[in-house]
Amino acid sequence: MTWTTRPRCNLGGLAAITAGEGPLVLLLHGVGLRAEAWNAQIDALSARYRVVAPDLPGHGGSPAVGVERLGAYTDAVARLLDEPGLVVGHSMGALIALDLAGRYPDMVDGIAALNSVFRRSDSARAAVRARAEALDGQTIADPTPTLKRWFGEAMSPERAACESWLRGNDPEGYRAAYAVFSRSDGPSSASLRALPVPALFMTGEAEPNSTPAMSRAMAELAPQGQALVVPGAAHMLPMTHPDVVNAALLDLAADCLP
Repeated sequence: MTWTTRPRCNLGGLAAITAGEGPLVLLLHGVGLRAEAWNAQIDALSARYRVVAPDLPGHGGSPAVGVERLGAYTDAVARLLDEPGLVVGHSMGALIALDLAGRYPDMVDGIAALNSVFRRSDSARAAVRARAEALDGQTIADPTPTLKRWFGEAMSPERAACESWLRGNDPEGYRAAYAVFSRSDGPSSASLRALPVPALFMTGEAEPNSTPAMSRAMAELAPQGQALVVPGAAHMLPMTHPDVVNAALLDLAADCLP
């Protein structure tokens, strides 16, 4: 898999990669990344579906405008939904996807939350907030600690791509997104119990922050929830384990899309 930049169009004020025809699949990336983080999923899903993968506000080619709360990101991506579809999110994108399902239920036929936090421990909450508070919005943060959390010490094309994206971020857009992410502890139990659609909660076995226990807990609360824990995987599932992710998403899409 290559992680080269793809052409974009403007959709609802966001820069977005679009591919394929058919029922809609919306892909939402995490903090500090960009739509190309979904390259493997775009290729696999666009053979059967219309795939839309935006740069979140303040990332890639999308401006950061009024994004000081999670709901602002949700509202921005909701404008891309011209029909109901499957909404897939990774990390912060998963939080947005779950918020979207709760606030715009008529536009969501199914949801996949990859590497989503849910009820962080006190120590994890303190750590992520400390990282957020260290960002000044003016200088590019050293990506080394982030890359170690995501990939360990191993070098790979995926790690190199993420390093390039992190170093190329707009510092204020990154600060704003990380601040929102650090304050977000996942969906409420009530919103999960109210999910009316098939919901997949997927994470890596070696994920220290968006843990397997979190995904299993969310799946237990959602009426049509299922959990999938990928052996040997950590945080960057869509990039490091694309075959497993693609198979799971294709199964979910076949279940919930016309």
